Amino acid sequence: NKRNELDVKNMDCKEVNKKIDELMSEGYGTIVIKNPQGKHSLGVGILNKLNLIFEGSLGYFGVGSIDGPIVRVNGRVGWSCAENMMAGKVVIEKNAGSCFGAAIRGGDLICKGSVGARTGIDQKGGSIIVGGDAGAFTGFMMQRGRIVILGDVGINLGDSMYDGTIYVGGKIGSFGSDAVEAPMTKYDIEWLTRKLKVAEIGNNFD
Repeated sequence: NKRNELDVKNMDCKEVNKKIDELMSEGYGTIVIKNPQGKHSLGVGILNKLNLIFEGSLGYFGVGSIDGPIVRVNGRVGWSCAENMMAGKVVIEKNAGSCFGAAIRGGDLICKGSVGARTGIDQKGGSIIVGGDAGAFTGFMMQRGRIVILGDVGINLGDSMYDGTIYVGGKIGSFGSDAVEAPMTKYDIEWLTRKLKVAEIGNNFD
């Protein structure tokens, strides 16, 4: 139940990540990061349970290679957010850049806004949920897991995908090679109903 607030305005990413690790070792279960100011590679490599809150926006490669924490970003994120995520939950309140959730293996990765191109590239498990639109080549080389896009998606959806499922609520620009359209089943609807509640978005979504 220990909580700590950390102002990182005058710290570089290495100093921030080291301080987060030190606070965790001291038993802090909730850490609030103030003034991240779009710094790159913040909150990476966290392999324990932790409630991590960023009051602001992150740059490239935010919260990558994590295994277990619950992360909330109150702003935006740049390229490759949560790359190689293994477990946990990440919620982005605004928009995200390209390669959102690249190569994730587990957990729930959520963006309440829109995301860029190549979302879920090389995805190997877990769930990616987007409340807005997604760019071209979403699900590129996807191997496993599920992607949910509540808005529209760009061209070449699911290009070169091996396996996995992509749900799209809006319009599809075009299908990529190896993407196969399929009808919704009652199991899909049950899963989506549960997962959208976890994602804190889409409560009124049909």
